Amino acid sequence: MSKNVALVLGSGGARGLAHIGAIEALEERGYTISSIAGCSMGSIIAGMYAAGQLKEAKEWFLRVDKQLILRMMDINLLSSNSLVKGERIIKELEKVVPDRPIEELNIPCSIVASDMMNTEEVVFRSGSLFEAVRASISIPLFFKPIQIENRLLIDGGILNPLPLHIVERTEGDILVAMDISGKDAMQMKQEMPEPIDVDGRIAAIEAAGFDVPAGLEKQLRQLGKKVDSIRQNRARDLGRNISFVSILDRMSDMQIQQNTLLALQLTPPDVHAVMRQYAYNTFDFDKAEEIIAEGKQIMNEALEQYELTSAQEVRDVSR
Repeated sequence: MSKNVALVLGSGGARGLAHIGAIEALEERGYTISSIAGCSMGSIIAGMYAAGQLKEAKEWFLRVDKQLILRMMDINLLSSNSLVKGERIIKELEKVVPDRPIEELNIPCSIVASDMMNTEEVVFRSGSLFEAVRASISIPLFFKPIQIENRLLIDGGILNPLPLHIVERTEGDILVAMDISGKDAMQMKQEMPEPIDVDGRIAAIEAAGFDVPAGLEKQLRQLGKKVDSIRQNRARDLGRNISFVSILDRMSDMQIQQNTLLALQLTPPDVHAVMRQYAYNTFDFDKAEEIIAEGKQIMNEALEQYELTSAQEVRDVSR
C-alpha cells in the first residue's frame, strides 16, 4: 500500500483549520505528502505546509481570537465592491511564513483562484505564494478582488472548492481529499411560542386551594389548542424565518456543495475525508483548537476505512 500522498485541501473559511489536523493525522500514520493543492482557506494551509512551517502556522492560529480578527479587518471605505481590502491579513500571515516563490517550496504546491472576467480557474504553481493565496481567499463582496494582468481574481472555491484534478501526481501515490464543504441540511432557528401546559396550570391553581371554574378551564384549554395550532403552522412554514441574507448564503452554500460533488465524480479520490458544511461558521477562527482536533479525527477515520479496504483487497488477490 502506497504511503505517498497527493493531498487536496478544500475551501470553507474557518473550517479550513481542520486541514491542520488532517495533515497531522496523515503524518502520524506514516504517510508522506509528496504534493499538495488547495483553494481559499485550503490554499493558506497548503502554502504553509509546503513551506515547511505548518507548526508555526498552527501555533499562530491557536492564538487567534475575536479581537485579532477585528484588527485584521482593514475596512475598505472607498470601495463599492468589497468590505475589506485584505492586505492586513496577508501581512499578518507573512509574519508567520515569509513569502517565497511557489516553485521553490519544499513540495509541489498548486493554488486555485477564479477569474471572474473569463469565468475560468487560474492555477498558481509559480510566483509569489502570498499573491496566489490572496487571490484564492478573495471571498466575493467581502475581500477586494485581485487584478493580475487582465484577470480579476476571486475565491477559488467559487468554481472549484475541491481542486482534485490540479494537484501534481507522482506514480503510485494516493489521492487524498480533505473536503470541508460536505453536503449538509440548512440550519434554521424557528421562533416558536411556548406551549401552554393547561393541566399543569389547573393543578397549580388547585394546589393553592382554589377551585377552577368550568368556564375558566374551558378557556384555558381553548387557548392551549390555539397555541398548539400556531406552533404547528409555523413548523410547516419553512420560509417564515428566512431573510434575504440567509437566502443568498444558502445559494452560495448550494453552489459549493454541488461543485464539490461534481469534482468528486470527475476525479474520485482514494481517500475522502468529509466535514459537514455547517459544522462551523466561516469566521469561527477563535475555535481553532476544536476545529483542528475534529479535522484530525475525521482524517483518521477516513484513513482507517481506506487501510481496511486496501488490506482486504490484498488478501483477496493473494488467495
